[in-house]
Amino acid sequence: MSLSNLPSIPRKDRRILAIWCAQLSVDRWQLSRGAEAEEGRANEGEGEPPTALITETAHGPRIDAVNDSGARVGARVGMMLADARALYPNLKTAPSDPAGDLACLEKLAVWAQRWGPWSALDPPDGLLVDVTAVAHLFGSEGRLIADVERAFAKRHLRVRAAIAPTAGAAWAMAHYGPRGSIINPSHSGEDFIRHLADLPAAALRLDQDVLTVLRRLGLQRLGDLADIARGATSRSEAAARDALRRRFRGRKSPAANPLIRLDQLLGRVPEPLLPVVPEQMPLVQRRLMEPLRHRSLLDQVLEDLAQDMARELEAQGKGARRLELGMWRVDGEVIVRRLELAAATRDPQHITRLFGEKLEGIEAGFGIETVRLRASWAEPLAASQADVEEAAARHGTSLSACVDRLTVRLGPNAVRRPVPRASHLPERAQSWQPALAPVPALRTPSFSRKRPLKLLDRPEAISVLYASPDGYPQRFRWRGQVHEVARVEGPERIAPEWWRERSTTRLRDYYAIEDAHGARYWIYRSGILGDGRGGTPHWYLHAIAT
Repeated sequence: MSLSNLPSIPRKDRRILAIWCAQLSVDRWQLSRGAEAEEGRANEGEGEPPTALITETAHGPRIDAVNDSGARVGARVGMMLADARALYPNLKTAPSDPAGDLACLEKLAVWAQRWGPWSALDPPDGLLVDVTAVAHLFGSEGRLIADVERAFAKRHLRVRAAIAPTAGAAWAMAHYGPRGSIINPSHSGEDFIRHLADLPAAALRLDQDVLTVLRRLGLQRLGDLADIARGATSRSEAAARDALRRRFRGRKSPAANPLIRLDQLLGRVPEPLLPVVPEQMPLVQRRLMEPLRHRSLLDQVLEDLAQDMARELEAQGKGARRLELGMWRVDGEVIVRRLELAAATRDPQHITRLFGEKLEGIEAGFGIETVRLRASWAEPLAASQADVEEAAARHGTSLSACVDRLTVRLGPNAVRRPVPRASHLPERAQSWQPALAPVPALRTPSFSRKRPLKLLDRPEAISVLYASPDGYPQRFRWRGQVHEVARVEGPERIAPEWWRERSTTRLRDYYAIEDAHGARYWIYRSGILGDGRGGTPHWYLHAIAT
């Protein structure tokens, strides 16, 4: 869906509400601390201590967000943690959570549909809501914005909101205009441009390098860009307009072309928006006339729920990957059992059998009065004609059924498969994933020598005697025993992954060696003498070769 494919409403009457969660990451972090944060504020007596949310990078921790106290002491988003602590050594840190922020924003987008028929994400911290012909339900657009701010304040989230005829204009006013800004529908043409003229060029949602170019050209306000884009009244303005268009010609991305962004802001070209559609997860339940206290009756209810769930999933053309069984006791306690499946299924017998093993030792207390089964994760699963695999699944002998039963018995991390990864470092050359998950399509590197199939959990330090610092090892001590080296093959040099590692990480020289008793080992030297990244090289044993 886009703003241009709603033909029932004229463009001049379109109203878009932009909501900017200015401190989403920090607000979520403070809410996650809960009582601990309240106690800390009481002990401090003057609010939260200066804190930064950081992400580890190859060059060290980088700041993703700071609280108000951190901003007052000089910490800024994008700054390296070392630079911030040079300004304020006592700056506290916590890991940032971009994935959690996006998940929270998606939930807020669905919740924000209380103010309009549809909403869209504006990552990383904004929402757009269509409030066309909605304001009269709240009294006015000003009261609508006030209701938005009150509702978010109850959730302890700080927001700025604005309403305008286009998404670009609403975003610009929410970020750079006065709080609660409203651009009336009567503002059109020159009035519309004049209303936005004093906003900075950053209000066009441009990339940082584009903003740098505009700043060098002296175009710092929207009014400057609008004058050039509207037309030339002098030879110098014509030259500036032509230079601007030539510089950004061919840039199709709106974030890299200020002329496209300006047209979107003024409503000259449509701006596609992807609405958030809430997905209702299948849910079935039983409210019992008499509380259950015996396992046999609970199994019967579970079987009925599994059949109801199968019908719900079949009606939606889906299969369950994750199921949650909730049991409400008379005394108010809720017992929850979760099940994650290796492949999508809607076989009630398979679901009943797996949950049956998770219900061992359930304490019913005075009885269970409500049982609810919910599919929190479902995938498309088309109906198929009965075949050998389906018959095997029905009898519990298919591969996916086998994996599910082993997972229930042994734990979620016990049934895994190794998959290759695109890395030359031995410990990163493979990873583990669920047994039936698709293997990622990637090009694995080719190695110059055959490597051991099984590595130690972590390399173990050894003492090595060698003729010269860069020569072959002649003897080494490992776990208290001395091994005389009889044969050596190598070295195989592996450079560090500079895009992941710190700049002080040293290269490795691997040797395949055999001692006097015929045992084979895979050892490496970390660093070389005089590489400027440390002192004497260190030796490690990484695998016992076969």
